[in-house]
Amino acid sequence: MGIEKDIQQQSFRNEYQRATVNIIFSANWLNEKLKSFLDPEDITPQQYNILRILKGSKEPLSTLQIRERMLDKMSDTSRIVERMLKKGLVEKKVCPADKRLVDVVISKRGMTTLDKLDKRNDQLDNFAKGLTTEEACLLNGLLDKMREKP
Repeated sequence: MGIEKDIQQQSFRNEYQRATVNIIFSANWLNEKLKSFLDPEDITPQQYNILRILKGSKEPLSTLQIRERMLDKMSDTSRIVERMLKKGLVEKKVCPADKRLVDVVISKRGMTTLDKLDKRNDQLDNFAKGLTTEEACLLNGLLDKMREKP
């Protein structure tokens, strides 16, 4: 099955347009799979991204620092963090260096949520199991290369 069949389009202007459309379509397909994966824990892909960032940082981060590390740079980080605070997934603490700033840390409940999801990591990996390990490496290299050019 190719992109032509998936979107019922017979031709493209050139291979660059086909690649761009294919990447957009595939990203949306993957995002829908990720949403289904996260549904049992009642979190969004952006919340999952923030939990992973906070767990990996090992230190409190401001919302600006979180936004800089997010996969989706257009996210309204402050609003997402507020929703996560209401769910008990994160905690806010006054920054000791500057009392005007607030730092965000992952809560015990946030860690528990990530632990549950980590036990299902094989499901995440299965989203790309149509590729061999070598093909996944090649794809990673090609995507990195694509972003290097203006």
